[in-house]
Amino acid sequence: MRTKSNTLVNTSVRYKDIWKIAYPIILSSIVHNIIGITDTAFLGRVGVIELGAAAIGSVFYLTIIMLGFGFAIGTQIIVARRFGENNPKEIGKTIEQSLYFLVFLAFFLILAMYLNLPIIFKSLLQSAEVEKATSEYLKYRIFGLLFAFIMHGFRAFYIGIARTRVITYTTIIMAFANIFLDYVLIFGKLGFPEMGIAGAAIASVISELMATLFFILYTLKFVDIKYFQLFQFNRIDFVYLYKILKVAFPTMMQNFISFIGWFFFFLFVEQLGEKPLAVSNIIRSVYVVMLIPIWGFSSAANTLVSYSIGRNNTGEVLPIIYKVLKLTVLGVLVLVIINIIFPELILFIYTNDKTLIAYSLPSLYVVSVASLFIAVGFVFFSGVTGSGNTKISLLIETFVIFIYVSATYIIVNLKNTSVELVWTVEIIYGFVIAATSFLYLKYGKWQNKRI
Repeated sequence: MRTKSNTLVNTSVRYKDIWKIAYPIILSSIVHNIIGITDTAFLGRVGVIELGAAAIGSVFYLTIIMLGFGFAIGTQIIVARRFGENNPKEIGKTIEQSLYFLVFLAFFLILAMYLNLPIIFKSLLQSAEVEKATSEYLKYRIFGLLFAFIMHGFRAFYIGIARTRVITYTTIIMAFANIFLDYVLIFGKLGFPEMGIAGAAIASVISELMATLFFILYTLKFVDIKYFQLFQFNRIDFVYLYKILKVAFPTMMQNFISFIGWFFFFLFVEQLGEKPLAVSNIIRSVYVVMLIPIWGFSSAANTLVSYSIGRNNTGEVLPIIYKVLKLTVLGVLVLVIINIIFPELILFIYTNDKTLIAYSLPSLYVVSVASLFIAVGFVFFSGVTGSGNTKISLLIETFVIFIYVSATYIIVNLKNTSVELVWTVEIIYGFVIAATSFLYLKYGKWQNKRI
């Protein structure tokens, strides 16, 4: 890949090229997860109710965010394709029209959620205390959608052109702001009121605002605006936006459906009681950390596959995916070994309740195994989305999530079931999405897909 200031190979993708794209995303994900760890660690010292409510609330928020994230993945695929075609003017237009859509979508979702949150959770949750705390958290948290969606638009641009370092900077700013604000707002320090779970939500929104402002300022300062035709503020082009949506809408729904599966997972676990729900929030936080190298390398695979197709190098797609897969599994394996050697120390980060730690250990071992299956699945699946066949990726995700939710429901309703047994559905998810994605890449017709 070549830009005025950024050079990668034109013919064959090396491990170095994959790492160049992936490591800033991985580093930013590490920093970003400090936010989730901080929220969980602080709320774990407030109470079990707050810890469980934060699990439901944050997964619900992430589910809604996936609409914007999924749209941005579609935008990223188009940007990478235009980058491979050496068409910078179209990159700027794509980002501008995408940001218009993301801002509109954010305002619509904020209004819809604000009006309907109490109704949603009263009908879904059994515990009145968990329902009250979840609604309190989301009452403030949903306002972060606007800033999160704008950030997704900028991420689509930078990942699409393989300049991902800025993502690290923005995430560091967001993480440090969140840690400080969590501490003062949750516990009422430095003259601030003690707000508990509401403080965690407000801290996250403010930190997202700060990161969004940095993205804008960095782009104005360090990106050739004229070359990429950014910030032209042209009127909305509905015909062009429709073309973007043809690629992006399936990825929107694919990511939304994926997190709906996780949302249902926590709703089903809530039926087991407040303690299993609290354990699942701790395990979710650990599990998300294990997904960090997977997300980073998968984003690299997505960009490199789309770029290679844009340069008519379809023969390189599977070799790229195999190289990415090796790096991904190696990265995850390091984290698995740490979990096995220091399990109690890992869990102590999230709670100092020894009973809760002991209760969480079996689930920790399960997700450690599951992460290896997920690594394989996500890399192959990123190859499918990177090919531009987003309708196929939506079909695959829908099929896999149906199996995932069904398996979760069945296991939760087994007699004398356990929370660690419920977490085995992650292994099922990883295996099925890996198998279906591999079969499509091996035998499907994706080589000549134009976007």
